[in-house]
Amino acid sequence: MENIPSKAAQVIVTIIPIVGILMGGMLIFFYLLWNHKQKILMIEKNIYKKYMFDYDSLSLFSGLILICTGAGLVFFFILMEGFSYHVLSGLIPLSIGISLTIFFIIRNRIIKDEK
Repeated sequence: MENIPSKAAQVIVTIIPIVGILMGGMLIFFYLLWNHKQKILMIEKNIYKKYMFDYDSLSLFSGLILICTGAGLVFFFILMEGFSYHVLSGLIPLSIGISLTIFFIIRNRIIKDEK
């Protein structure tokens, strides 16, 4: 006898991801809405302080993480499979990490020159 799932099981398995995506979308929507209302009220009461995001630290941290991850993947795939298309899965994060680290270095030099 064949092992075919019932129609009800197929419908449930199809609906679960759709409901999950909709619920996640609603959660994000209400978070953004309530966060916006909170900021508006803080501005009206004159207690809002603008948050300055530190791009330098983010680019350095992300760059170092991606360099280490990419170098590890490149090393692993070269040892296991030789130099083939699999190495691309390590070269992509490695090159992004290097570019973020270069961005950090260039940005710091520009900021030092401005001072």
